[in-house]
Amino acid sequence: MGSSQGSTLSSNVTGFADGSSAHTEVKYIDTVPVYVKELIAGGAAGAFAKTAVAPLERIKILLQTRTDFHSVGIYHSLKKILKHEGVAGFIKGNGASVIRIVPYAALHFMTYERYRLWILDNYSAFGTGPVVDLLAGSAAGGTAVLCTYPLDLARTKLAYQIVEARGPVQHGMTQFNASPAYSGIRNVMERVYSEGGVRALYRGIGPTLIGILPYAGLKFYVYEELKSHVPEEHQKSILMRLSCGALAGLFGQTLTYPLDVVRRQMQVEHLQPSSQGGVRYNSTLDGLSSIIRNQGGRQLFAGLSINYIKIVPSVAIGFTAYDMMKSWLHVPPRQKSKATSAA
Repeated sequence: MGSSQGSTLSSNVTGFADGSSAHTEVKYIDTVPVYVKELIAGGAAGAFAKTAVAPLERIKILLQTRTDFHSVGIYHSLKKILKHEGVAGFIKGNGASVIRIVPYAALHFMTYERYRLWILDNYSAFGTGPVVDLLAGSAAGGTAVLCTYPLDLARTKLAYQIVEARGPVQHGMTQFNASPAYSGIRNVMERVYSEGGVRALYRGIGPTLIGILPYAGLKFYVYEELKSHVPEEHQKSILMRLSCGALAGLFGQTLTYPLDVVRRQMQVEHLQPSSQGGVRYNSTLDGLSSIIRNQGGRQLFAGLSINYIKIVPSVAIGFTAYDMMKSWLHVPPRQKSKATSAA
């Protein structure tokens, strides 16, 4: 009897040591399709990164779209929001932002992995280097934008509003009351749809796609290229991933930022009264030329400084969280993914 119990105890200890006691959990995780794991990892990474920089995102949108914020600066903009809307004003529109970013990031990362495998399988001439990441990232960015753009539109409209904590803002700025306030995401979607149908929900999609294709591609390209030059022993370093992600975001954002300004202004143009110089742009090119002509070339980079502050932690956290989530979910390394897919 004692011998039997000792044998069982010894077996349990051995099982714990070699990890077989977690066999059931590992087996369950491994039964989940790889693309589902990538969706989960991408969505979680996006939500975490977006929430971390929500106050800076709000300020950036106001600097891009409201003339009364252009000359105020970051610090005074933060003070202005705190005065009129309280602490809650710093994350206004973040609910819509997170609701948008979860499916967007999930689709972005998952389709990037799928497009990457597809290119490797069908276009071997591109090799296996960063060029594949550039193409896959661009295609994935376009796919994600098309699927989630109405939520981005809602987020921008909510963030654009400036409403006093106890009522409308005064200070002689009647433009704050030029349009009734939206009460939430659903209200934005319903009103926009009733005013212009599906087409209205995709107002500004042109500059968004033109901007996201190079931005998303460059982001993945730079991130993977930088990682490829890191010694093997440092590949899993969180600091390394954060640094590569930050540089990738900075490089991609700088090149495509003017298109982001046009997109934001097209999304809120009907909310801008004539006193703010509100006009309607017929196209992305018309938007770029009109902004330069009426607001000056510097307006194409309005909010870029705060975007740098925002993009460093946002992209860095996003890439790092995604890589860590993939590891936690047992997603096979990319070198093995192709073979797995083929199998």
